[in-house]
Amino acid sequence: MSKKSAFFAGVVGGIAGAVLTVAALGSAMAARPALFAFLLTGRASAPSPSSAGTAATQPPSAPDVSDVVARVNPAVVSIVISKDVPVMQSYFADPFGPNDPFGFQVPMERQNGTKKQDVGGGSGFLISADGYVVTNAHVVSDASADYTVFTNDGKKYPAKVIAADATLDVAVVKIDGKGFPFLTFGDSSKLKLGQSVIAIGNALGEFRNTVSVGVVSGLSRSIVAGGAMDGGSESLSDVIQTDAAINPGNSGGPLLALDGEVVGVNVAEANGAQNIGFSLPADTVKAAVASIEKNGRVIRPFLGVRYVPVTAALQQENNLSVDYGALVARGSSPDQLAVLPGSPADKAGLVENDIILEVDGQKIDDAHTLPSLLAGKKPGDKVTLRVQHHGSDETLTATLSEAPKNLP
Repeated sequence: MSKKSAFFAGVVGGIAGAVLTVAALGSAMAARPALFAFLLTGRASAPSPSSAGTAATQPPSAPDVSDVVARVNPAVVSIVISKDVPVMQSYFADPFGPNDPFGFQVPMERQNGTKKQDVGGGSGFLISADGYVVTNAHVVSDASADYTVFTNDGKKYPAKVIAADATLDVAVVKIDGKGFPFLTFGDSSKLKLGQSVIAIGNALGEFRNTVSVGVVSGLSRSIVAGGAMDGGSESLSDVIQTDAAINPGNSGGPLLALDGEVVGVNVAEANGAQNIGFSLPADTVKAAVASIEKNGRVIRPFLGVRYVPVTAALQQENNLSVDYGALVARGSSPDQLAVLPGSPADKAGLVENDIILEVDGQKIDDAHTLPSLLAGKKPGDKVTLRVQHHGSDETLTATLSEAPKNLP
């Protein structure tokens, strides 16, 4: 197979991949092109108090969300990224040395120390009264940077990164203090197409707590996302698509239902499109946060296969007997094996070109991808896989392990 495949390793089912450019996580992009988008880290600019609570941008037919915004806004924060950057000094020098009879003077530059400078911004929201904040991992991915949280009342707090998971693009940071307002997670599995939602964040890294209103435009999307700050890329699966205005700087901000519960975490926007933004589902983030609270890090279940989602187009192109499932397939380079040796999939008997049809009795399709079906699992859990092997159905049992830190 020359089709691009993805390697499963998620808490909610993630794919091994670099971080910072929107690409498909969980389900690989086989018979359809990947959707490219930009991660929403804003430009370097500390939010000003005058920009707090920018008025909601909503069409005339949108619901009045002023009451819920007033209730949740105090728990939404802006995150400013700052670093020591070199200070350059201009001077003139003779390239031929001090004994040059002509005395040429050429303008040159040299470093003269460093200075602290804001280099980017993102968003987040408090999840506890004692200062724990959820954001995207790509917002706080630079170990050499300092992070400052601005609350909606204009106060600022130094932030410490407690844990970050690049595969899921989820991070938790901590600010000191007590009595902070905080938000609660809703059930993202109950979201419906057309449902009204609210996005709040540090738009453009400058306009703090900007509010926009829209609807859920799509569910279970798979995207490849990239950021301008370091040019990296990451794969994300089962994300929520919304037409609520999401802009650079919104990364890590909440997507809220009209009852004020968090149903998603804003992560990316589609490049060259209007009103196409993406959010991590709350159930994914909630599981990651619970793992961080318990273990100090995100522990993801691991199956150990690369695969492509089976679609009607892939079925026709390859003369497959089914139009659903996950086709176990190797990646684009020789070292990207379809089944990782020694993995739970290998031990269960899965081999290249098998098609995983069901997980614990649930059919794998666009609405129920392989990562999403493993989302609620833990390392050590047993899963029953219905598999098509050489044209015949077989039932295999795999015991999930913990995802390795460095996947091949």
